[in-house]
Amino acid sequence: MKLEEYIEVICKFLQDYLKESKQDGYVVGISGGVDSSVVAALLKKAVGKEKVHCILMPINSIEEDLKDGLTLVNDLGLSYSVIDGSKMFDEAMKEFSLKGEEFDSATKGNFKARMRMSILYAYGQAHRYLVVGTDNLDESYVGYFTKYGDGGVDLLPICYLTKEEVRKVGSLLGVRDSLVSRTPSAGLYVGQTDEKELGFTYEELDRYLLGGEVAPKVKERIEYLHRISEHKRNPIPRPEEFKR
Repeated sequence: MKLEEYIEVICKFLQDYLKESKQDGYVVGISGGVDSSVVAALLKKAVGKEKVHCILMPINSIEEDLKDGLTLVNDLGLSYSVIDGSKMFDEAMKEFSLKGEEFDSATKGNFKARMRMSILYAYGQAHRYLVVGTDNLDESYVGYFTKYGDGGVDLLPICYLTKEEVRKVGSLLGVRDSLVSRTPSAGLYVGQTDEKELGFTYEELDRYLLGGEVAPKVKERIEYLHRISEHKRNPIPRPEEFKR
């Protein structure tokens, strides 16, 4: 199947899912990166801009993230809100600190991701909108998402597309080049990049997922991350059912 054809498959999925859910629209978090940009463009194409709302959620983020996010929503003509969670985050960290808890950057980053999930669901519930995820195949496979953070969503429209395929879809949908080629980052702390944390490039991960050859150390790292993140993809564990 050609990528152009798969775009139509995703759009049909988004149309049908919204209709079957009997909800009024979709809400998506916008980071300024290619994944959320492409998802926003797909939503607009599938159901029209009147049924799509974007939320930009800076939490002590770098200014460039907000700037790129605003560029995207303005390019697409989508309605949006900016919800700055910085004060909420700082107050929560202050409370933890008073109790003797000091978190590392990863824990703080996951906390921010879960705050963003809560913001999206608050808006979604208030407006009868479904929360749309932006994880791609690469992120899903190695578990590069926060459990109950950016992984806490109602549906995942691009979860079968590699990073490079997401970029190509972005170009096909007219997303500007500066957003398509932007260095992937969750924007959870200054200097953070996806590839630095993963330990390999998206190009290498794409190649591995498509059956190509990668360096032994890269293969080992990918398989390790896939193995330890299995709990993120599995249903919540439950005991044996209570027999009454």
